Amino acid sequence: MLVFPLALAEYGHKFTIEGIMNNAVYADEHPMIKKAAEFGAEYVAPNAATWERQGGLGEEGIRPSAQAGLCGMLLARDLGGQGMSKTDMTHVTEELSKADMAYAFVIFVHNNLMNAIADKGTPEQKELYLPAMLSGDCLGAFLLTEGQSGSDATNVRTTARREDGGWVINGEKVWVSNAATAGLLSVYAQTDVSKGWRGIATFLVEADQPGVIRQTPYRMMGAHAIGVGGFRFEDCRVDESKVLLPPGEGFKGAMAGIELARANVAAMCCGIMASSLEVALTYCTERRAFGQRIADFQGLQWQLADVATDLHAARLMSYAALEAIDAGSPATIPAAHAKKFATRAAQNGVANCMQAMGADGYKHDYPLARHLACARMANYIDGTTEIQNVVISRELLRPYDKA
Repeated sequence: MLVFPLALAEYGHKFTIEGIMNNAVYADEHPMIKKAAEFGAEYVAPNAATWERQGGLGEEGIRPSAQAGLCGMLLARDLGGQGMSKTDMTHVTEELSKADMAYAFVIFVHNNLMNAIADKGTPEQKELYLPAMLSGDCLGAFLLTEGQSGSDATNVRTTARREDGGWVINGEKVWVSNAATAGLLSVYAQTDVSKGWRGIATFLVEADQPGVIRQTPYRMMGAHAIGVGGFRFEDCRVDESKVLLPPGEGFKGAMAGIELARANVAAMCCGIMASSLEVALTYCTERRAFGQRIADFQGLQWQLADVATDLHAARLMSYAALEAIDAGSPATIPAAHAKKFATRAAQNGVANCMQAMGADGYKHDYPLARHLACARMANYIDGTTEIQNVVISRELLRPYDKA
């Protein structure tokens, strides 16, 4: 029997679900995974509804996560990190998602930028930015998406032109996770439009410097802890030392992390499905109608059994992709399959758990409405469901195109 950490600590219950999870997924479990589950139950869950109401994280930002060791998960220990594998980090974000997927995504994006700086940054960049990011005093954000392009990620119109030994950045970015409070921005800008994607470079830009305009965070269906918004750049000047990836490497760098991002989103969807199933099972075994527990009605049992099956399949797909990523094997197709399946399964699964609880499932007394909003969000972030179909279809047709 596997014990699932409580999705919402304030309910005061413990849930167990037998036969759903694959024990092999938890082989050689990193101690930070258990710590993340405890942190999710004790800190994230009690605050998630507040973050949603106020439209973002409070003044403490991600510092509590940093104190729990959840910043710098992929960083080597000599840089102050945890030295975790990508699979282990994903277990952490899955556990956090049981409490609030939006918060888990904040932590994932932040850790991803730290890892990019650790892998590709200069010694000066590492020394300048990693300590503040490790402490949670500086939150990181990636700025790739633009209003005119969306899924057409190579169509970058934000420009960077050389001037006086540095660069001047102009343009606008949209749908930026962590935009509301980010202190360090990884900005993708076109240095030479004639070169297409080969002209894209990546710059580290401090959010409070002249020429950076932080725009009002978006009001959305949910997931407001992420603080999604946009930035505008008006003659923003940076020197050569702020180049993280030079022209020709910027776009490749963005795409290099997309497989990990998609597998992570898939695993986060597993987290919200597991949480929803836990809450629904407890509710249905406690509520009585027509002289028996509503959990004893076969129709409801089968409805929840379908959620359990999808959860099991989604987790296997997610961690199969991660196993390939950690092994350095091709993971584009496994990650696309995982994200496509898990997002769809989460959307249906959370809705079915809500339905099993009747009208009570619709209340904010329970986390399911918040989970459902995050399931919808998961259909868009790090490549839409349609883009996953493009990736999968392209691979399916490849042998026939060669004929």
